[in-house]
Amino acid sequence: MAWRIGPEYRRRPAEQNRADLHEVVTAGPPPGVLAFRDGVAVGWCQITPREAVPAIDRQWRLRRVDEVPVWAVTCFYVRKGQRRAGVMAELVAGAVDLARTAGAPAVEAYPLDGAVSPSATSTGYATTFAAAGFVEVARRSPERPVMRLLF
Repeated sequence: MAWRIGPEYRRRPAEQNRADLHEVVTAGPPPGVLAFRDGVAVGWCQITPREAVPAIDRQWRLRRVDEVPVWAVTCFYVRKGQRRAGVMAELVAGAVDLARTAGAPAVEAYPLDGAVSPSATSTGYATTFAAAGFVEVARRSPERPVMRLLF
């Protein structure tokens, strides 16, 4: 819920965040994709029209590049023990498929450039997106490119 309502989500009761996410799921479109291995959820990726995550516009590094109505990949989670096993690449592929099927003209992501910042991230790494065909369209800080895949 961080990108949907901003940092105040941390001050809200967990039950309220869960209820709000349930409303997002019910209203559609799906707010993301899940990865499964042997029937167990091992990863999550939030992919949604950028307008659905207004808190993203509060960060100068992530401001809009142009007026293309992109879908935004804003968050990943990969279960411990499943990391470095290709789950993130599968999630990116699923997110791209979801956006394409929904008629999005492009998908945008805001990963870290691991060559500049080896920090852990919930937004993915630029190399994963580059391998999926994304190209850098802006970079307002050394560690955080804005990457896009046009359909």
